[in-house]
Amino acid sequence: MVTTLAFGMLSLALFLAFIRLARGPSLPDRVVALDLIATLAVGWIGVYAVATDKPVFLDVALVLALIAFLGTIGFAYFVAKGAIPWRQT
Repeated sequence: MVTTLAFGMLSLALFLAFIRLARGPSLPDRVVALDLIATLAVGWIGVYAVATDKPVFLDVALVLALIAFLGTIGFAYFVAKGAIPWRQT
């Protein structure tokens, strides 16, 4: 019952975050939406691990959270520079 409600709320939040990712309107909005999608995916995996009583999925959620954090740092660096940082002009 509780896990079904959690899955439904997380799925709705994923759908709304995907709409924000697709519509924008600016690059920082899309970066925040992508980070939110990754965080919601971690939550979804966590609820799934609890629902199926398989704690190995918590390791998957932890790895996804770490990768999402590194991606967010990379996107923030890109937005702060305003251009492709590795291109020499």
